[in-house]
Amino acid sequence: MFNYTTFDESNAEFFEIAPVSELPNGERLYVDLGDKPIVIFNIADQLFAIGDVCTHDDGPLGDGDLEGYNIVCPRHGAEFDVRTGKVMQMPAVVDIPAYPVQVRDGMIFVGVPKE
Repeated sequence: MFNYTTFDESNAEFFEIAPVSELPNGERLYVDLGDKPIVIFNIADQLFAIGDVCTHDDGPLGDGDLEGYNIVCPRHGAEFDVRTGKVMQMPAVVDIPAYPVQVRDGMIFVGVPKE
């Protein structure tokens, strides 16, 4: 796993996702980049992208409730910070991936590590 706050964006490949107008404040957008399910959040007009898989049991995470910047796994209640991917509450003990997000010319781009 990696954390985009320490991830060198020059080692990322950015993919165009959608117009930023399709992700209003308070909403989320689900995408698959290759074999990576990702959910993008618009929280207070800031965009964040995380892996859509809970590290506790590999269940989907994106449908969980947001509490501030934390997403709560709908299956067992683990919490993760969507800004960093850091686990905030058990039963999960492993962070989730967090991906860099850019907006260019009104389009959302998400970066994933080059393979």
